[in-house]
Amino acid sequence: MRRTFAIGGKTVFVFHSNRPGSPVIYLNTYSDEGQQVFETAQVVGWPPFTLVSTCNLDWNRDMAPWDSPAAFKKREPFTGGADDYLRLLVEEIIPRAEKELPGPPAWRGIAGYSLAGLFALYSIYQTDVFSRVGCMSGSLWFPGFKEYVLSHEPKRWPDCIYFSLGDKEAKTRNPVLKTVQEKTEEIQTFYQNKGIDTVFRLNPGNHFVQGIERTVAGIHWLLSR
Repeated sequence: MRRTFAIGGKTVFVFHSNRPGSPVIYLNTYSDEGQQVFETAQVVGWPPFTLVSTCNLDWNRDMAPWDSPAAFKKREPFTGGADDYLRLLVEEIIPRAEKELPGPPAWRGIAGYSLAGLFALYSIYQTDVFSRVGCMSGSLWFPGFKEYVLSHEPKRWPDCIYFSLGDKEAKTRNPVLKTVQEKTEEIQTFYQNKGIDTVFRLNPGNHFVQGIERTVAGIHWLLSR
């Protein structure tokens, strides 16, 4: 069953599980990928879960933890609005999305692709409501983010974190983006050394291929822990 509502200029899709206590995963998307992700889950017979997918995001603002110059020439800069969007997510989207569930979730996860993967990881430093994180092809090249992770403590250490990248994502002349694999591996190792259940998967291709498949793989891993 799918339910839709709009809030704060965002569109939210809730794909319900009817089983009490099923986990809830919050997925921030560039467009409406949630439907494809949930349909895939039903076909392959994943454990029951509810997926809450949010779109119509101001991508370079809502997913960015702080201001930063554009990653490419002639593109918009990042205007750090992640804290504002996270407040909307925690205080308004989550209560409304979960009010018609048959019971409280066993756990909540947060996941995303690209900048939404960066946001998913950033969110655990601002709130304790998420216990599992999926960072698929996450924009962990974001200036200052690795240093932030290494020098701050999450509000709640997550039970598990999934990382993935395409094996061609770091093969670029862009001096910022070319650091993505190195930084992702450093961050993953940091959490691993803290005793967190974590994995880093390297997929074939660049950043712009198999986004749905990579997202599906990450969420499936979170559900299987």
